[in-house]
Amino acid sequence: MTGVPLPDHVEAIAKKVNNWGRWGSDDQLGTLNFIDEAARLRGVNSVRTGRAFALGLPLDENGPQMGFVKGRDNPVHTMVMVNEPSQPGSTGCWSDDAITMGVQACTHWDALSHASLDGQLYNGHPASAITSEGAALCGIDVIPTIVSRGILLDVARARGVDQLPGGHAIGPDDLDAALSLTGLTIEPGDIILLRTGHMKVFLSGDKLNYAITAPGPGIHAAEWMHRHSVAALALDNLIFEVFPCESKDAWLPVHFLHLVHMGMIQGQNWNLEELAADCASDGQYDFFLNASPEPITRGTGSMVNPVAIK
Repeated sequence: MTGVPLPDHVEAIAKKVNNWGRWGSDDQLGTLNFIDEAARLRGVNSVRTGRAFALGLPLDENGPQMGFVKGRDNPVHTMVMVNEPSQPGSTGCWSDDAITMGVQACTHWDALSHASLDGQLYNGHPASAITSEGAALCGIDVIPTIVSRGILLDVARARGVDQLPGGHAIGPDDLDAALSLTGLTIEPGDIILLRTGHMKVFLSGDKLNYAITAPGPGIHAAEWMHRHSVAALALDNLIFEVFPCESKDAWLPVHFLHLVHMGMIQGQNWNLEELAADCASDGQYDFFLNASPEPITRGTGSMVNPVAIK
């Protein structure tokens, strides 16, 4: 790659996890290519009781955003039609509403077009493909479905705490401990849901600390995800990666490792608390996961209400 490189210690990891060309020079799906019929069937076969868990936050003005990122506004709900008769004199009426929001202001996926580095998106696609009209390449709309086996890695529980502290960089040892708790083996195409417990901060009403600090994946977690052929990763915080960042010379480096080098989409603001409690209760940490994004044409991300079925 040309231009100003990542810091040397991050660049070394980037070279190890880079997937450019792995699925062809035109590829825009990245690690979602791991999800095949076998991965979907693993998800189906993990359903034992039929219990379902919705993992999305409500779409309303009480969302997690606090105005720190321009345009990333919490949902504003407006009624545009209230009990209007379908025709004069009719007792049949209609009501309609509208929502205005930032697509990354809620439970969402970041598309691969969400980040670029040195003028390039994932797979060497030009960052100039992102214009005021949206993402002509690597947009969320190129993703037809996200349906596979999901595995909950409850790092907080594996470490014996309700929630990890802000600034805790989740590394391979944390991930191995959480995986050991499940008794499972990760297979190519599995989707990892990573519980830190940080969602408890938001649910308690402390939006400020939810927003300005976070436990999350550190740079070495990218190597672990790459080694296990993980299809996608989502977790229960606002920032996604650990914050404050691990070193001052690398600003949000995990975003660039995942989105640009690996081609792995990222999910944020997922509420994993009910699911985690159930997994701890019955010892089953795998499930059928439908987390397909809304097909926003040229979108750099999309809201989602993921559903896990055990």
